[in-house]
Amino acid sequence: MIRHWGRKPGERVDTVTPIHWREAVPGDASALSLLGGATFITSFAHDHPGPALLAHIRTAHAESYYRAALDEPTQLLLIGETPLGAPVGYAMLTPPDLPVPTTERDDVEIKRIYLLGPWQGGGRGDQLMDLLADHARQRGAERMLLAVYPQNDRARRFYARHGFHEIGETTFMVGDMPFRDLIYARTL
Repeated sequence: MIRHWGRKPGERVDTVTPIHWREAVPGDASALSLLGGATFITSFAHDHPGPALLAHIRTAHAESYYRAALDEPTQLLLIGETPLGAPVGYAMLTPPDLPVPTTERDDVEIKRIYLLGPWQGGGRGDQLMDLLADHARQRGAERMLLAVYPQNDRARRFYARHGFHEIGETTFMVGDMPFRDLIYARTL
């Protein structure tokens, strides 16, 4: 605990700076790549083999991947920054690419949604989910889809709190290693 003068011992102080969310632009590809790699390692290094994890990051979180996504008008990337412009989170909304019956007009997929650890909690994830739901509605979507790793209990609880429920499963490749993911949906 950080001690701040004028506060009682044991009183919790939120020392994390706020997040400003905005639509990412082509110049953000490098920051998104770094965030993608950092958050993927933080989230999955505990049970994903290192070589497969690194191979996945080299391709799925390469700067070129984010440059291409930012050039695609059907995809939305939001980036969260501190007041000084340091990137601390991001999310990606795309046309659906999951093995469930969908209609392109009515569904969108949350392809990625991550915050660096110190910025998790305090309603910041809730704020980001609300922003994604607003963008999905503006695009005419009636349902949001996402895939989540079954062992990621914290994420699964977060999604359940936001009205998501399981509708199927898929295989997610990390390098050359297959992992089972659950498919969740939320009606807007």
